[in-house]
Amino acid sequence: MEKIFTETQKIRVKSILFLALPAMMEMSLNTLVGMADTVMISRFIGKEALAAVGFANQIIFTLIFVFSAFNAGATAMISRSYGENNRQRMNKIMNENLSLNILLGVIITVFTFFFARQILNVYDITEKVSNYGSTYLRYIAIGQIFMFISFAAAASLRGAGDTKTPMYITGISNILNIIGNYLLITGFGIFPELGIAGAAISTAFARFFAAAMYLSIFKSKNSRLRLHLKEMKITKTIFKPLINLSYAAGIEQLFMQLAFFVNGIFVSKLDTTAEASFRILLNIESISFMPAIGIAIAATTIVGKHLGENNPQESLKSGLTAAILGTIIGTSIAMFYFLLPDFALRIFTNEKQVIDYSAPVLKIVAFNQSFLAFVSIMIGGLRGAGDTKGAMYITIFRLWIIFVPLSYYLIVIKDLGVAGVWLAEVSSFLLISLIVIRRFTKMKWAEINFFNEQA
Repeated sequence: MEKIFTETQKIRVKSILFLALPAMMEMSLNTLVGMADTVMISRFIGKEALAAVGFANQIIFTLIFVFSAFNAGATAMISRSYGENNRQRMNKIMNENLSLNILLGVIITVFTFFFARQILNVYDITEKVSNYGSTYLRYIAIGQIFMFISFAAAASLRGAGDTKTPMYITGISNILNIIGNYLLITGFGIFPELGIAGAAISTAFARFFAAAMYLSIFKSKNSRLRLHLKEMKITKTIFKPLINLSYAAGIEQLFMQLAFFVNGIFVSKLDTTAEASFRILLNIESISFMPAIGIAIAATTIVGKHLGENNPQESLKSGLTAAILGTIIGTSIAMFYFLLPDFALRIFTNEKQVIDYSAPVLKIVAFNQSFLAFVSIMIGGLRGAGDTKGAMYITIFRLWIIFVPLSYYLIVIKDLGVAGVWLAEVSSFLLISLIVIRRFTKMKWAEINFFNEQA
């Protein structure tokens, strides 16, 4: 019996890693390219341009993450249909979700292009930064519709158990982005020197390329998911459950982005060293977060697939296995941060004052990694089971009842500086880990039925 259990566990772990590793690589590539963009804009244009891009991207990604929430519902619905081996419904969901994302992409593109300067007025920034920012926003707006298409396509493929294709496409488009940035920012060879506009044009082109790749794959006869214009027509059968599953994810993202914005205001009250430390520590944590994101994506797909196979117990066991695996990886990363904080920090800065300030805080960040991974993966499991409302409630409670108030108290009232941010985050994840495991193991999500009719 012990041997059977061991073999079963091995199969679960292999299934999780098969889906998770490409997703980890994809997210890591995005993070590394973001860093490359930061370095090039900072060195080739200047700190004002870097600040402008930071403000512009904060707005863009807030809009995208909130309004592309349909993808969370699409992944859950496709993974359930994948488990049921219902290819017709898988394709219908993908096509309709793609239509919705295209519509939203057009709206966001037009809005961003024509109101770029007005959007940036929400920040108290200099005229030079505002000029850079509005130029960047107008050019980057051209690529927003392609980004919506890519997000929708990637979410659909993950739901169908394919995490490799998004990894490959992300890798190729990111390489194009880096090359295009250099050519168009600096005016290398025959290319014009466009500065910050060049950075935006390069990014927009890379997003166009990614979207074109996804659509060409969906037209291939060998693809699990096929693009058909007649299937893109919105129907009540798909749209209603898609809305029911997705609106919670949109609200969750809205409250999450608002929490980050408010927390940024708290940090802005600190001195320059503390602010620099905060940005560096965020970058370090974003790298260590990649395995958790990859495994959370795998958990979403696997939990939904086993439910489609009418095997909720395997959904439960696979979700818990994924969470344990992610926690082990998170703990391993934490040990590196805890034992070698100076080494990790010197990758980002040589300023002794910033390193000395950040090193003790990085040990708190290290302590957070296990809980962050566990909660993120359990939330992914809930989404895969269709319990997007549960994921929303848990996330909003963690951020707005625990994290934001405690962060304010520790940073502003107790004057603990950046350490207050991660002390608040550790506390929020520690408490929520107990709540999320209870909700997942109660298995009320096994009773959720997406489809009242056959698609």
